[in-house]
Amino acid sequence: MAKLESEKDGCHAGSEKLKEAARSAGKSELLEQYKKDYPLGPHDKPQSMCPAFGSLRVGLRMRRVGTILSGSACCVYGLTFVSHFYGARRSVGYVPFSSETLVTGKLYEDIRDSVYKMADPSNYDAIVVTNLCVPTASGVPLRLLPKEINGVRIIGIDVPGFGVPTHAEAKDVLSGAILQYARTEIENGPVAAPDSGKSDRPTVTLLGEMFPADPVGIGELLAPLGLAVGPVVPCREWRELYAALDCGAVAAIHPFYTSAVREFQAAGREVFGSAPVGVDGTSEWLSSVGECFNVKADIVGKAKNQFIPSIKEALKKSKIKGRITISGYEGSELLVARLLIESGAKVEYVGTACQKTKWSDPDRIWLESKGIKVKFRASLEDDCAAVEYFKPDLAIGTTPVVQKAKELGFPSLYFTNLISARPLMGKAGAGSLATVVNAAISNKKRMKSMVSFFEGVGKEDTSGIWEKSPNIHPTFRAHNLKKIEKRKKAAKAAEMI
Repeated sequence: MAKLESEKDGCHAGSEKLKEAARSAGKSELLEQYKKDYPLGPHDKPQSMCPAFGSLRVGLRMRRVGTILSGSACCVYGLTFVSHFYGARRSVGYVPFSSETLVTGKLYEDIRDSVYKMADPSNYDAIVVTNLCVPTASGVPLRLLPKEINGVRIIGIDVPGFGVPTHAEAKDVLSGAILQYARTEIENGPVAAPDSGKSDRPTVTLLGEMFPADPVGIGELLAPLGLAVGPVVPCREWRELYAALDCGAVAAIHPFYTSAVREFQAAGREVFGSAPVGVDGTSEWLSSVGECFNVKADIVGKAKNQFIPSIKEALKKSKIKGRITISGYEGSELLVARLLIESGAKVEYVGTACQKTKWSDPDRIWLESKGIKVKFRASLEDDCAAVEYFKPDLAIGTTPVVQKAKELGFPSLYFTNLISARPLMGKAGAGSLATVVNAAISNKKRMKSMVSFFEGVGKEDTSGIWEKSPNIHPTFRAHNLKKIEKRKKAAKAAEMI
């Protein structure tokens, strides 16, 4: 059986060796659960940033919640760097390890000591401890940590890159864990009400991170039905978890939160998919809400008559003309595609790194009925191939997709910062994308001229401007690959001795 004996074995050991080591260390049940929750596509490697960034971000955005990471120093450095880049504004705890502490089990003791030291109820409601790849593969048993210290809740999770496909789904790992903890608290007795108080109407909990104005817009849609909008999961403070669980139904705005959905279903809450985007989306979504809460058909109809005309008018005033490809890893790619199509755009391809679930079916079915290719668990290669094949007026995607599009001379927009950072729901969402999308499409001529201007500067190992032709040695690359392969075979042979 594979065994990790040092930090050096971890990051570069390879996915299969890490999985084998984790199973031999007692993590088989965890890996099987992740396999069910986050089934892989044709590829088995995360192509977003380190998955643990997703769970780290969720914890860092919660008030009075502390964070401790256990993993390789390089991984922790990268995660803390990017968390501060995204405005964390708080410290991230780190428990380092050596070959000795990893093998002897002292790493777990060091983590436990750090948790006890940090568990100050005047500062924290909860502490989240996260195992990265090497501690997970080594079987560090966070489940043995106390559930509570001095009134501070302790939540231990494993978020290995070889078990959780994307950082979007790692958000679900932590969301599910803290919902489970909160649900247990509710079952064991009275819990504190959130600071905002309890709604006097039945509420709809919203599942998935979204632009701050969207919950407000959804609340306006729900009001004529006698309902109110509940908390958004992932939540911003612990007490909101109680209110989220105390809802009438859950709207899976982002449909990949399978662990969180399991906790809501265990609490007896109904979950439905899609979101109120555009005319068709808003109409279908209001019907779904009406069915969940047994709202009379005439009341739902009046609500539609109140909102649909204004959404139609907003879409009419914000027309988009052009061929677009969409890809990303946020989970809202299908919703954005629907909105762009109703705005007049011709969407050729929609790719999402997230998995297909029953809650994504309403959007998938709607898009496919329009003849649009929808790709779940899309790889970077899938997304780049779509850009090359369709030659769109605009490519919306992740950083490397945007880079590929620019190399080909197509205008492009980064999905996370330029599309997700806008309202999508209701009337506000209907006109939110036109300005930025139309402005980007209008740059097509400029992009082509830039490609022409930089023609001949080279790329990859010949990039830059050369006084003479660069010396290219293709035989060196082939020779080096052979050396690498020989080292791998030698290492494999050494394992079998």
